[in-house]
Amino acid sequence: MRIVHVSDLHVMAPRGVRLRSVLFNKRLTGYANLLLHRARVFRRDYLETVLGAAARDGDHIVVTGDVTNLSLDSEYQEAGRMLSDLARTVEVTIVPGNHDLYIPHVQRDGRFLRYLGAFATSDLPELAQEVPAGRFPFVRLRGASAIIGLSSAVPRPPFVSAGLLGDRQLGALTRILGHPEVACRTPIVLVHHDPMDSPFRLEQLRSGLWDARELRDALAGVGRGLVLFGHLHLRRRNTLRTSGGELDVVCASGASLDHPSDSIRAGYNVYELDQAGRVLSIEARVLDDSGRALRNVAVPRSS
Repeated sequence: MRIVHVSDLHVMAPRGVRLRSVLFNKRLTGYANLLLHRARVFRRDYLETVLGAAARDGDHIVVTGDVTNLSLDSEYQEAGRMLSDLARTVEVTIVPGNHDLYIPHVQRDGRFLRYLGAFATSDLPELAQEVPAGRFPFVRLRGASAIIGLSSAVPRPPFVSAGLLGDRQLGALTRILGHPEVACRTPIVLVHHDPMDSPFRLEQLRSGLWDARELRDALAGVGRGLVLFGHLHLRRRNTLRTSGGELDVVCASGASLDHPSDSIRAGYNVYELDQAGRVLSIEARVLDDSGRALRNVAVPRSS
């Protein structure tokens, strides 16, 4: 099984942003950032090339959040259209990121599941709990793998992008990992925020996963598998030691980023698993200088 890992699409409104939709809420700071920086960094043509290649390259595509840029209806509609096109040829699984639940109104509206719920269905729905983005975790049993989707997305004040899973979702994850249909498979855990702690306390509070330690505790008995995330706009690979073995913890960069560094530039990660669910290889595909083809690169290990 070949799993393609895409993250941080930051799909923007195809006809621009109406000023009234960003006034008097957190979107104003995000829109200002878009005008000053992101319109020059996130490229729609790169995103289309990356998604097209991903659909040809994988048996299953996983997207670890920040599908939209300001969680506008128009962005969700456009993202849903693009991902539905992919789903005609390959199965797609998605978890939300902080940009997908940018303000409290989006949470109350149930916007993530309303537009992208088809990509977050569960084979064990009775184990899910209600969290800000909807009902999570979800589980998709695929061959020797169990794809487990978590939501760390919660609305935050301006200049804060931190995530939170919460006790109910973490408790549900523990029950899921112990379920017979999951325990006999290799877990592939999807979450938007970094499951490893930042060395800087203020950075952890501002943009990290507040209960990362509790997530690692929940995974402590798992012998092998993958924990896949995004958010950092950086390719990176860590190892999480557990009582039963170790997990590969891997970050994918933004799928549309224009940047000279291979660790950041637009592309996706690829994970090869054998029929028994063992992880055989981890690598990345990165857009070349032309922006029209991809080349293979290693995923750097974190120091």
